[in-house]
Amino acid sequence: MTWSHARRRDEEPREAVRPDTGTKSRPAGPAHPAHPAVRALAMLAAFAGTVLFSVVLARLTLEPSAASAALVHSNLRPGHSIGAYLEGASTVEAARQLGGNLLLGVPFGVLLPVLLPPARGLLRVAVVTVCLMTLVELIQGALVTGRVFDIDDVILNTAGALLGYLLIGLRLGRAVHPRRRHWWHRRPS
Repeated sequence: MTWSHARRRDEEPREAVRPDTGTKSRPAGPAHPAHPAVRALAMLAAFAGTVLFSVVLARLTLEPSAASAALVHSNLRPGHSIGAYLEGASTVEAARQLGGNLLLGVPFGVLLPVLLPPARGLLRVAVVTVCLMTLVELIQGALVTGRVFDIDDVILNTAGALLGYLLIGLRLGRAVHPRRRHWWHRRPS
């Protein structure tokens, strides 16, 4: 494709004739960003959601757990504690632990694209989630009695964030923030 055939993103898309009805319609493409007031309201709601999520995350991960006070070792082998829950725990306990860690990551995938437009993208959401959840696991393992570092928690939280991004965050981020024009999308003058 040559530059002369490339269409600028800010140009209006051309109308196409639908073969079945003969009527003109616009081709499916990226929607225009939301009105600035709607964008501001969405950002405010995402910020409030992040604060609420942070409080819930702190309550779930940074408070001592009497049930796990006997644990004295961290898990640095990916899949080890997931396998232990699937093999040794009851179905309800395994679903609670594994599903809870998955659900704990979902808000990251939904809120990150709204709050931090540069964090949009599957890989970026994964990297930010891994970094934040590793930090949470390190803090909980070092400072909270009865809690240990578990790499499987980071893996499950990241999987939940990616699920949340694919289901909701991708569309929500595009609706709130306009698409960025990268240097390789721009035509030379």
